[in-house]
Amino acid sequence: MPSLKNTFSAVRTWARRIQRDGLMLWFACRDPRTPWWLKGLAFFVVAYALSPIDLVPDFIPVLGYLDDVILLPVLIWLVVRYLPEHIAQDCRQQADDWMAERQAKPVSWAGLVLVLSVWSAVAWAVWRYVTLP
Repeated sequence: MPSLKNTFSAVRTWARRIQRDGLMLWFACRDPRTPWWLKGLAFFVVAYALSPIDLVPDFIPVLGYLDDVILLPVLIWLVVRYLPEHIAQDCRQQADDWMAERQAKPVSWAGLVLVLSVWSAVAWAVWRYVTLP
């Protein structure tokens, strides 16, 4: 039976790898060798992952952490899976260098706009539903 210390260590390693791969996708979006369709998907994932606010706030029980624990890792894994290996290696090295130098991830203002746009659209749809005769 694995010890609790080993389990926490494995989870911590996995979380760091997800964070690094999210940053790697940020560099992949800027790489001209990345296929256009993958750039689009990577841009969406990176914008949301690096957004200063979440689509579902963390204070909402269960759902608040669902995007951080399940949705983002799955989306990051999906894009990384289809990224050509030579591009992934270069971008992964850039991400490692960034993290070693700056010790922080960048912030995506496009992600902020994306999240606020979704919230606005939902608020508008609810308002229209409530005010229709």
